[in-house]
Amino acid sequence: MNPIIPPNPPPALALLVCDVFEQELALAEVGADHVVDRRILEMGLHDRPDVMRVELQKVITEWESRQDIEAIALVYGLCGCGTTNLHSARHRLVIPRAHDCRAVLLGDREWFDQRQAACPGCYYYTPGWNRARRVPGPEREAALREDLSQRFDPEDVDFLLESEVAMWASYDTAAYIDHGTPETERDAGYTAECAKHLGWNYERVQGNLAWLRDLVWGAWDTDRFQIIEPGHRLVHSPDAAIMRSEPI
Repeated sequence: MNPIIPPNPPPALALLVCDVFEQELALAEVGADHVVDRRILEMGLHDRPDVMRVELQKVITEWESRQDIEAIALVYGLCGCGTTNLHSARHRLVIPRAHDCRAVLLGDREWFDQRQAACPGCYYYTPGWNRARRVPGPEREAALREDLSQRFDPEDVDFLLESEVAMWASYDTAAYIDHGTPETERDAGYTAECAKHLGWNYERVQGNLAWLRDLVWGAWDTDRFQIIEPGHRLVHSPDAAIMRSEPI
C-alpha cells in the first residue's frame, strides 16, 4: 500500500467516538485544530448493537444542519454490526475498515491478523476497557455477580456466572496494548493482576497510533478506511473488505 499524504489543510471534522478510544485519541489529535466538534458515547453500547446504531445515527442526523463540517469520522469499527446502516444526507462518513478497536489500536490490520494467528488465545486489554472493568478479571466477576443478583435467584446467579467465566476458557494470555497514555503503568499493572487471577500469561504489546492519526488527519486510503458518501449507507461485507458502502 502506498502511503497517503494527509491533505493540507485537513478537512474540517466532527468526531463520533466510542469512549474506549478516548485516551489514545487524545494523543492522536494533538494540534488538530480542524476538529470542529466531537461526541463521545459510552462503550456499553457494544452490548446492544441495535441501540448503538440508533444513538450514532441520532448524532449524525443532528449534525446535518452544520455547514462547518466537511466530514464525520467514526472512531469505531464494525462493532458487531452496530455501525451498519449509518448514513448522512449531507456529510461524508469515514470509518476504519476493522471489525473492532483491537486492530485499530495496534495500528495495522495485517499485524493484528498475524498476532491472532500466533496467539489465538490473546485477550486484549486497553486503558478504556480496563477503566470500565469490562475485561476478564476479579472485578468483572464481582460486577457480574452484583448485576445478576439483582435479577435472578442465588442458584441461578452461580450458574450464569459460571457460564460467563467459562467463555473465557478459550483465552490464555492477557495482552495490554501500550500507547504511553497518562496512566499506562497502572493499566499495565491491572492487566498483569487480571492475568494472575485467571492463571493466564501476561504480555505487554506496543500499540501504534498511525491508524487513528490518519483517521483524524484525513489520510484516508481505501485499504484502511471506508468512505460513505452522502446518500449512501454503511453495510457489512462478509469478506476481507469487512464493510462497504451502498446507495440508500
